[in-house]
Amino acid sequence: MKKFYPFAALLVLLGASLGCQLSIPSVSTSPTAASPSSNAPAATLPPLPTQDVSNPLPAASQNLLIGLYQRVSPGVVSISVLTSQGDALGSGFVYDTQGHVITNYHVVEGGSQLEIDFPSGYKAHGKVIGSDLDSDIAVLLAENTPASELHPLALGDSSKLQVGETVVAIGNPFGLTNTMTTGIVSALGRTLQSIRATPAGQPYSAGDLIQTDAAINPGNSGGPLLNTQGEVIGINRAIRTDNTTANGEPTNSGIGFAVSINIIKRVVPVLIQTGKFDYPYLGISSQEELSLADLEALGLPQGTTGAYVTEVTPAGPADQAGILGGTKPTSIVGLDAGGDLIIAVDKHPVRLFGDLLSYLMNYKSPGDQIVLTIIRNNQQKEVTLTLGKRP
Repeated sequence: MKKFYPFAALLVLLGASLGCQLSIPSVSTSPTAASPSSNAPAATLPPLPTQDVSNPLPAASQNLLIGLYQRVSPGVVSISVLTSQGDALGSGFVYDTQGHVITNYHVVEGGSQLEIDFPSGYKAHGKVIGSDLDSDIAVLLAENTPASELHPLALGDSSKLQVGETVVAIGNPFGLTNTMTTGIVSALGRTLQSIRATPAGQPYSAGDLIQTDAAINPGNSGGPLLNTQGEVIGINRAIRTDNTTANGEPTNSGIGFAVSINIIKRVVPVLIQTGKFDYPYLGISSQEELSLADLEALGLPQGTTGAYVTEVTPAGPADQAGILGGTKPTSIVGLDAGGDLIIAVDKHPVRLFGDLLSYLMNYKSPGDQIVLTIIRNNQQKEVTLTLGKRP
């Protein structure tokens, strides 16, 4: 079973659990010589590679990360939250010189008191001034904080990210403040379930997430994911793992997810101004990816890609535009044939449902018109649709 965890850490569980032991196996650096009476040649190991001291790349890379941390860490904060279940801990970063701090909504959810701790040791009361449950974003105000403590971080452009690009996470895993880890962008355009649900109780989808293998753990929630220029390209939100600590805390397994910074740049100014943000709404359910067995059951050609519409919300924008969901049972339980296959939106190709969701969340608003290119009954057609807002 897939397990996705937000990772604000509950401090009441930590107590004496932060220590760990590392068991390092012994390594023989030289082979055992063969017996003098043996005719077999002596076992040999290849020589250890030597570092070319004339090659400046390793030192340059190290200095780049050192400099990045020194520039960025003053803008990364620790967030302590008093809840009915005890004290929780998360991370965040300074957004502007007015004292706004960005974090995840799940970090502050249910909090009766918030404390924002700056790297200098300065502490401020925090106040939630806006929240977005769809993308798990909250904007806090660090009250009565002097300008000398506010070091806003530069924001990057997540649309320019490439898989394989080096990224850096800074946060407070397990209460270890201002911890830095590195990794790469593992994938782009991922989707997760939203914290918020439809009136019928089905979770909305959160899109345009960055997948990374940078080590992130409970307490990293809300902290920045950065490129090597020190620009924020995402905020760390969740991990997928089947592993837990002795206290039941989820642990890093190399699969983490961050909300893309381009979503943040759209949402946060509106949250500061109005306290909430409305996402565009289609009113469909879709299977994220179609397997070969799915294609065969649906009667679609091998190699077909797109967002297959499994269900259409009655009276929603897609329903009003005539988009069809599946209604004919197939050999696969829960997968009905007859639904439309969305292969493009406004001429932008849609290979997976995540592609469609990322486009809408980044570039469209309620009331905008879009053109969906669909396959229906093996025929391609275009459907014009006016987006609503999520109920």
